[in-house]
Amino acid sequence: MLIPLILLAIVSLGVGILYSSRPEVAIEWQRRAYEACNWRLEPISLEKELRNMKNMGKFLVLLSMATIVYIIVNK
Repeated sequence: MLIPLILLAIVSLGVGILYSSRPEVAIEWQRRAYEACNWRLEPISLEKELRNMKNMGKFLVLLSMATIVYIIVNK
């Protein structure tokens, strides 16, 4: 039961690191995914979108680390 949770936490940690270090890559992936569904996605303010993506990545890193610590402590 713990293995899927650990894997999810590790993947979330990787995504959080990507979002906080390279937000422009994450935005481009999101844009391409929407284009595949025949939608055009463009942020109103790229500066705000980059800042929000970095903050979201930092939060995801903290949440993932907390999850990993919780799993290790409460085996």
